Amino acid sequence: MPSCERLSELLDPTVTVLLTVECQQGVVGPDGALPELARAARSSGALGHVARLVAAAHDGDVQVIHAIAERRPDGRGAGRNARLFRAAERLPVRQLSGTTAVRVAPPIEVAEQDIVVRRLHGLSPIQGTEVDALLRNLGCRTLIVTGVSANVAIPNAVFDAVNLGYTAVVPADAIAGVPADYIPAMIRHTLALVATVATTDEVLGCLRRPRRGA
Repeated sequence: MPSCERLSELLDPTVTVLLTVECQQGVVGPDGALPELARAARSSGALGHVARLVAAAHDGDVQVIHAIAERRPDGRGAGRNARLFRAAERLPVRQLSGTTAVRVAPPIEVAEQDIVVRRLHGLSPIQGTEVDALLRNLGCRTLIVTGVSANVAIPNAVFDAVNLGYTAVVPADAIAGVPADYIPAMIRHTLALVATVATTDEVLGCLRRPRRGA
C-alpha cells in the first residue's frame, strides 16, 4: 500500500477525478443481467464503497464521472467481435438506452455536477469515448477507478488511463468481479504494476484531509 503522504499528494482534489465504471442497475442491480457479478459487487461491499467514495467526492469538490455501457434496441453500432458481446445479446436483461437498466444503481447518488458518459461499443470506458477529452478539460492528473468488472472493464480503464498519461488509483475494495478468488491475484499481479492500489478508507482519508494552506 502507498504511504499516506504519497497517496495524499496524488489525490489533490483540484487534479483528481473519480470514475465509476458500469455501476448501473442492469449490471449490479438486484435484477441485473449478470446475477453472479451483481451478488459479488454487493456482498463484497464494493458497491457500498463506491457509494462512499462518490459521496466524499461530492463533499470534497472532486469531479465524478459515471461510465455507462448501453446499446440501442436495434443493436446498431454494437460490436460482435468478442464472445462477451455476443453473449450479451442473449441475456434476459439488456442494457438498452433510456431504460432503467442504464441508470446508476443505488446506493450511489448522482449529483447535478456529475458527468455521465454513455458508450455503445467496446470494452473500455475510456478508449473510444469522450472521457479522455473531459479529463483533460477538467485538468485531471489522477483518476480513481472504481466499479465493475475487475475481469474486463476495470483493467481496460486502468491501462487506458496510464497509456494516456494519467496516474491511476484503484481502491481495491471498491471494484468487483467473478470469481471472487481471482480478483486479489489480478490486483496484485496486474493492476498493482501500473496503478496505485489502496483501500477505500485510505482514499477517503486523503479526500477528507484538509490541505495545507486551505
